[in-house]
Amino acid sequence: MRAAKRQTTTPPARGTLVERLVQSVADDIVEGRLPPGVRLEEVELAARFQVSRTPVREALRLLAANGLVENRPNRGAIVATISEDRLYELFEVMAELEGVCARLAAQRMTPAERQALEALHAESAALVRSGDREAYEALNSRFHAALYRGAHNAALEDTVLAARRRVAAFRRAQFHVLGRLAKSWEEHDQVVRAILCGDGDAAARAIRAHVQIVRAASAEYIASTHPLAPHPLSANG
Repeated sequence: MRAAKRQTTTPPARGTLVERLVQSVADDIVEGRLPPGVRLEEVELAARFQVSRTPVREALRLLAANGLVENRPNRGAIVATISEDRLYELFEVMAELEGVCARLAAQRMTPAERQALEALHAESAALVRSGDREAYEALNSRFHAALYRGAHNAALEDTVLAARRRVAAFRRAQFHVLGRLAKSWEEHDQVVRAILCGDGDAAARAIRAHVQIVRAASAEYIASTHPLAPHPLSANG
């Protein structure tokens, strides 16, 4: 399952320049193309992506805030070791925040918003059948964003979007796991059914379970590209 050690040189098309740089470098780290301990030189990254050093510097700052890069004295920015502990904490927060969003969305979504959520879910089924991982990943982001908006709480939406940015590269990694597209759709289906029934508690349970499965799938893939430092709570089984 190990990914080919090929670094991308063109940032993804979506988002601002800095966001695209963050996504590209984060994917290289999570997928093992930039292993732990590698020094990230601003000049080299700027040349690689054909940009100035200013957006590179901001991208490295954001990657450090997300725990993927460390700033060390006399060495500058280096690729951090991804720990199981870090993954556990990030996804624990994500699961609880998305649980609140799903519960409120079940109560507050307008009929038009529910219809739009159903349409997204139906559209994603076709992508599962075709095996289009990149398109499903993009639609997956829209699906979750619809849940956040459906909660009708701007402060909550801002908070969960910030948390989602921290786990974005890990969430993308899950789709490298064989059969993950179909399982992701099935997990979404449980969320959609609960929301359409107006069952906030069931929607919250379903989305929390989904996020924890995402964590496990992400960890499985990341462990195949480079070892994870173990989570302390897993030491006792």
